[in-house]
Amino acid sequence: MPSENVSAAQVYDIIIVGAGPAGLTAGLYAVRSGRSVVLLEQLASGGQAATTWQVDNYPGVPHVNGAELMKTIDQQVRELGLQILSDPVEGLTPGEIKRVQGAAAVYRGRTVILATGALPRKMEIPGEEEYRGRGVSYCATCDGAFFRDLPVAVIGGGNTALEEAEFLTRFASKVYLIHRRAEFRADKMVQDQVLKNPKIEIVTPFVPYDILGDGKSVTSLAVGPRNSRECRQLSVKGVFFFIGLTPQTAVFRDVLDLDEAGYIRTNQDLETSAGGVFAAGDCRANKVKQIVVAAGEGATAAIMADRYLQLHTP
Repeated sequence: MPSENVSAAQVYDIIIVGAGPAGLTAGLYAVRSGRSVVLLEQLASGGQAATTWQVDNYPGVPHVNGAELMKTIDQQVRELGLQILSDPVEGLTPGEIKRVQGAAAVYRGRTVILATGALPRKMEIPGEEEYRGRGVSYCATCDGAFFRDLPVAVIGGGNTALEEAEFLTRFASKVYLIHRRAEFRADKMVQDQVLKNPKIEIVTPFVPYDILGDGKSVTSLAVGPRNSRECRQLSVKGVFFFIGLTPQTAVFRDVLDLDEAGYIRTNQDLETSAGGVFAAGDCRANKVKQIVVAAGEGATAAIMADRYLQLHTP
């Protein structure tokens, strides 16, 4: 366990964990409320939103690159004075004064807002882990340019999968879009855009069975109908997975009430099963995972934390 040090001596009004849309927006509202605030982030600011090549549904900011949107929000909150520290969070101890255990220090606060987000889910098929970073990817924005003039496959049927498949046509010679059902879950507008793209071939209802390679990189993908021995070999150099998210909540499993998928349960005020601990964004048990929703929840969590402090601070 990290030892308490000078940075941990202060008792903050609000400790925020995570610097995605929810965490940064919570920081914005918390700082503006005049509270003492620290935000802890494991990696760079922006979260998964920063890996989205184009955001078309954020109000007032049409056709914006996800990384640019998050950079703008990050700059805004830093200019307001939000303290952002790079320290992976390893645990949480509730109480009147909450203790957030980081790798470098233990931070103490009267309230905590968890905005740890979620990461892309893995399918765990043969070859997926072996060729991760060598043809297997979970981020088209990050890796799409590596597949210029090469065929790739995209796995998934939601908005993200279809949007990223279309993005990949900027680089790839061909994109196979594979989904286990005959119908996609994506918005009709997104589907219409994909269906008219000549570089995208729809492969449904199929699932991937095996990622094959030469030991150095991906060479093909075996797909077929579910519960069938029939297989089709797709000659591809890249396989991109967009099949959902895994909440980053494992370190809170023994402390907070989580649902069966690992998302943090809250009440309507976004307060968790531990008093004074709030959750917002993709780590929370909600039905919609969108940047604008995460931002809204971040604002709500900060307002509720401020009200909690008004009621519980002498």
